[in-house]
Amino acid sequence: MGFFERYLSVWVGLCIIAGVSIGSLFPDFFTLVASLEYAHVNLVIAVLIWLMIYPMMIQIDFSSIKDVGKKPKGLVLTLVVNWLIKPFTMALLGWLFFKGIFADWVDPQTATEYIAGMILLGVAPCTAMVFVWSHLTKGDANYTLVQVSINDLIMIILFAPITAMLLGVTDITVPWDTLILSVVLYVVLPLIAGVITRKKMEKKGEQAVTAIIERFKPFSVLGLLITIVLLFGFQAETILAQPQDIVLIAIPLLIQTYGIFAIAYFAAKKMKLPHNVAAPACMIGTSNFFELAVAVAISLFGLHSGAALATVVGVLVEVPVMLSLVWFANRTRHWFE
Repeated sequence: MGFFERYLSVWVGLCIIAGVSIGSLFPDFFTLVASLEYAHVNLVIAVLIWLMIYPMMIQIDFSSIKDVGKKPKGLVLTLVVNWLIKPFTMALLGWLFFKGIFADWVDPQTATEYIAGMILLGVAPCTAMVFVWSHLTKGDANYTLVQVSINDLIMIILFAPITAMLLGVTDITVPWDTLILSVVLYVVLPLIAGVITRKKMEKKGEQAVTAIIERFKPFSVLGLLITIVLLFGFQAETILAQPQDIVLIAIPLLIQTYGIFAIAYFAAKKMKLPHNVAAPACMIGTSNFFELAVAVAISLFGLHSGAALATVVGVLVEVPVMLSLVWFANRTRHWFE
């Protein structure tokens, strides 16, 4: 794990402070950036999201899918958790906390947007950082690649309908054209661009693929951090007026993350998976493709929305929580041997 990835939570925290500070001092600048949009897509944020997602897609080798039948149980576990459990538990927790437990502390409209942001996180399975988690738990790198590749292909098909269904359950009118545009813009096109780039680099050798991934890594993190500064700059007034909302959003996200991992890890042990398959499978099911969630939240609900804020809080929570789960998985390796 590189220096920036290792301390990502620190950089996110500093960017939150910077965004709120700059947003309160120079609100006109953020108003200008917010006005630069086309078809509900903010052009500045779109460029930054692409800067984050494109390098991740280069990492994915779809030729690995031919090995999918070698160890099917690990893949089945990942797919069941990602597409049959995780989105629905996230929606349930969002509704339970923001329509129930926290109802007196958050106005109904904002609560609905927070739930929407949580749903977007729940429907987007991890694509990039899971390679780091797999490496740290001594996971089977090739099998992790198979799992991520299959999940990305499924995400193209299922992300929009599951998102629309769950948003509808929370009484949100879903603009289908914007949702489909977001999936094409932030999943399909980066995926195609990543595949083309990888194929070209593979002709020059595996070292060329590794070199271009390493070259883009700093830009990917930089895109994430600038996006966070902008998002919190747009939300500066709201956050200064209601700082407790960050904590309120983090609570159900923490419960969801640890809860999903517990379900997946218990199931992996019962299925008698080897640890180098079980640990990455559970990590994929637990972590989120927060870059996609941020982009779609902005497209659907706007830069100033509670949904966008909720997805960014997901970034803040993700790294320290996942590192704690890596530690736990390594300490319990003997359970699987």
